Amino acid sequence: MSQPEDKIKTFVLDTNVLLHSSSSMESFRENDVVIPMAVIEELDKFKKNSDELGRNARAVIRNLDRLRQIDPETPGRLARGVPLKHLSGAATGKLYVVTAPVGTTAGEVARRVNSVFGSELDQSSPDNRILRVACDLRDRGRSVVFISKDINLRLKADALGLKVMDFERGKVDETSLYTGFTTWQLAPEELEKIFRDKEIPLAGRDMLPNECAVLTSSDNPKHTALARRRGDMLRLLRIPETVWNISPRNKEQRMAFELLLDPDIKLVTLVGGAGTGKTLLALAAALHLVLNENRYERILVSRPIIPLGNDIGYLPGSKDSKLSSWMQPIFDNLELLLGGENERKPKSSSHYSVEGLMAAHKLELEALTYIRGRSIPRQIVIVDEAQNLTPHEVKTIISRCGDDTKMVLTGDPAQIDNPYLDASSNGLSVAAERMKGQDIFGHVTLAKSERGTLAALAARLL
Repeated sequence: MSQPEDKIKTFVLDTNVLLHSSSSMESFRENDVVIPMAVIEELDKFKKNSDELGRNARAVIRNLDRLRQIDPETPGRLARGVPLKHLSGAATGKLYVVTAPVGTTAGEVARRVNSVFGSELDQSSPDNRILRVACDLRDRGRSVVFISKDINLRLKADALGLKVMDFERGKVDETSLYTGFTTWQLAPEELEKIFRDKEIPLAGRDMLPNECAVLTSSDNPKHTALARRRGDMLRLLRIPETVWNISPRNKEQRMAFELLLDPDIKLVTLVGGAGTGKTLLALAAALHLVLNENRYERILVSRPIIPLGNDIGYLPGSKDSKLSSWMQPIFDNLELLLGGENERKPKSSSHYSVEGLMAAHKLELEALTYIRGRSIPRQIVIVDEAQNLTPHEVKTIISRCGDDTKMVLTGDPAQIDNPYLDASSNGLSVAAERMKGQDIFGHVTLAKSERGTLAALAARLL
């Protein structure tokens, strides 16, 4: 049932909302959506980009053009409002394209702006022209909500008395993100049984598929076991003592290896702070599965090309030489893994090398820019720093997986360099929360830094 006319809200969208999600116009049900003309001007600047922003800009422009052509005999329909149902059955409101106010209306808005800021906002700024549209609609009696992912613009809109919101479609609750494991207290005889039989019935315990558990004895908290739900059973973890010369140092790392080494789990997400071992564990498991067990044909490693701090600019050379700078953290971990049993041994102590693996096509580095359209069969794919990806980008990457491919996403939601993502809206967090409960998915949140004393202190105190 549609809302009464006086209950319908008017959502004014900022450019970054449309660039974040090309389907955002369809997300407001029976309410009206307004796109200021300044937003269309900004979309025009992004439409030639080859990245996700460019694709979203082009998709939005195409949708607006579709709405424009609904009734070609009456031009100017977008200014008067076009039903959004032509884009999505879930949206029953109208879409308007509105320009900044002029004439006496503009003067009234200017006076209100002056009363707040003490001066007129510079109209050469698209952000300020967008705000003028929202203020004008509010002054005309509309129930206006300004939607933006730009914190500064939300602050300015709030100062002007507008109701403001972030675009929260696709967000998850960062305070209650799925950790991938739980704790159960068992009777001593039940704990002995799982050590003896390697598994016990789930017995009504509320656990998700592939969720791990720390089992403690009711009479001795130091008597513990690690298990994982498999079907209707709790099975003891069966990981080897070392995986490619790496031994797990805590319970979360043991759980991570359990999921990484299971070929039945097609998607693994590892979340944790700096030094918790996410990338190292994923690479060690990948080397073991490819080179020792021959379960996959090669390892494909990728990471978002987003710099920390100022970008160093253009890099000369081939794709591989350009990627080498961005992939240096991967090389650091691989050189440690290929150095032999003792991490202080030189790399020559192993008959494997990074260069040799790449020459034998057992290891491939790929920029995420080029992964769209690919089909990736029989490979183990590791996407590092996945917290810098949008949910749509993660969906695009996961959907590249072909037959018998395993994908691992690693990252730290507390270290996000993408200006329009946070701990709740990044693709890694959303994937972990949305995929939980699936039989082919596993997740672990790693908490303890094992890189070194100094790294652990920095992760905790800085």
